[in-house]
Amino acid sequence: MIFDLDGTLTQSEEGIFNCVRYAADKLGFACPDAETLHKFVGPRLMYSFQEYMGMDEPTAQRAVETYRERYTVVGLFENRVYPGIRRLLRTLKREGWYVGIATGKPQGPAERIIEHFGLSRYFDKIVGPTGSIGAEKDWLIRSALPEDYDVAWMIGDRKFDVEGGKAVGIRTIGVGYGYGDEAELRGAGCDVYAPTVQDVIDTLCPGTEPPEGAFLSIEGLDGSGKTTQINLITDEMDRYGFEVVHSREPGGCRVSEAIRQVLLDVNNVGMDGVTEAMLYAAARAQHVREVIRPTVAAGKVLLCDRFVDSSVAYQGGGRQLGVQRILDINAPAVDGTLPMATIYLDIDHKTSLKRRSAASELDRIEMEADSFHARTEAAYRELIARDPRRFIVVDATQTPGEIGRQVAERVLARLMEAEA
Repeated sequence: MIFDLDGTLTQSEEGIFNCVRYAADKLGFACPDAETLHKFVGPRLMYSFQEYMGMDEPTAQRAVETYRERYTVVGLFENRVYPGIRRLLRTLKREGWYVGIATGKPQGPAERIIEHFGLSRYFDKIVGPTGSIGAEKDWLIRSALPEDYDVAWMIGDRKFDVEGGKAVGIRTIGVGYGYGDEAELRGAGCDVYAPTVQDVIDTLCPGTEPPEGAFLSIEGLDGSGKTTQINLITDEMDRYGFEVVHSREPGGCRVSEAIRQVLLDVNNVGMDGVTEAMLYAAARAQHVREVIRPTVAAGKVLLCDRFVDSSVAYQGGGRQLGVQRILDINAPAVDGTLPMATIYLDIDHKTSLKRRSAASELDRIEMEADSFHARTEAAYRELIARDPRRFIVVDATQTPGEIGRQVAERVLARLMEAEA
């Protein structure tokens, strides 16, 4: 399997567009419009600057050099792995396929991009223009192929990829989620047109089960900033090609959401602590079976706002029912399903509740006395001491951006470690 890079594996227009604008400005050309910028994704830069901006050859060469001033430092990382690509690459490797890249991007930057996104392990060879290898697509594809093969595919998003594959004599897939369109790809003669990454998977590995995804949870006292961090870490995981599904507890599915309404209703202030613990466990049992397990089995990342640790902290600690007792109550509900990693936003209970009360009306749990929240905080710390490997503890008194960077770095490392 030989893949193109831009528009096939990664959504690279952000960096490309910014660098084209940079080169145009430095050389005194008007900033290209959106339609022109989109044409730069895929073809060689020399071709694009001449064809789409009317430059002569010497000027185009200067434009390429200026473009690369910015691209090699910043632009190459202004990039996103397409959703589903990690799952596709993991599936191909598991099935024993040789996988390479043939890209018009210079080989050095191409290798840096693949390494940056933690994808190097999936590729046997990466080929781009160098001093010894030209930039013609058929030449790049030949160089990326192994010496011996029975069946080979070229997968790309532009006519140049299809034409290069046909010139080499291998089958071609034109992908519709990149920068070319169906008419362009079919006009070039692609053997298969694949509108989505899933269509590529179904073509190359029909009937195979996806590799397992991951289950992550995020915990913290009310007001610790979970919602903000969920949004930030989701964007980073998406940039790296992880397919993220959000859920929450209590809730996450119809039955569990109905239980949530009972649990948080301020009119239910007389609810017994044991009743509360049992209701949380019941909601969790449904959520695990209906949402969490199927999502992970589909190869995606389930990011859950609270899980069993919240019950242990709030009911075991806050309600004084005991950590072990709540773990025992929840054992049949989770039935061995636990997060691969749990992000804990560490902040003292007084500060967190002050933040929370300033944001909106408190629910039944949040209305509890200070001593309740102090016990909840202590129970969380006991859980972290019991299982320090699972917990990613981050100081939640920092700015949201600082917290987000630390969370992203550690979560991405865990996810990539699990893929190895």
